[in-house]
Amino acid sequence: MNKFRIEIKWALIFVAMSLLWMILEKAVGLHSTHIDKHMIYTNFIAIPAILIYVLALRDKRTHDYEGKMTYLQGLVTGVIITVIIALIAPLSQYITSTVITPEYFPNVIDYVVENGSMEKEAAEKYFSLKNYMTQAPIGALIMGLITSAIVAIFMRKS
Repeated sequence: MNKFRIEIKWALIFVAMSLLWMILEKAVGLHSTHIDKHMIYTNFIAIPAILIYVLALRDKRTHDYEGKMTYLQGLVTGVIITVIIALIAPLSQYITSTVITPEYFPNVIDYVVENGSMEKEAAEKYFSLKNYMTQAPIGALIMGLITSAIVAIFMRKS
């Protein structure tokens, strides 16, 4: 477990950032009054997400690899962080959907039905806690693996 201390630390930092991001989205109305802009602004989470991966790989390089890190070492570090995040993702989604912003699903369902994007039954099935808890680890794995592969290129140092 001590071998993965840095990866666990940064995965938990990532999850905390994600929950804080959801609080911010709710606070600025992206889950209610400005739900029509949610699909645009929610993507800005990529900025702190990438920053966390950069800081995590730099931390690993500095403390575990004596200032040197190969691409493969960086990639493996990123993959481990990603797997931990993906394992926590359903719980994080549950907290988001039941504690932080329980009104999101009803609001987004109303929005997509009103603007004709989806039929009510399809919207209710898609925008549901069960579906989001299933999608969360898949999305975390896909985005985390891509981010890890790219960030590892820039964090290698011989």
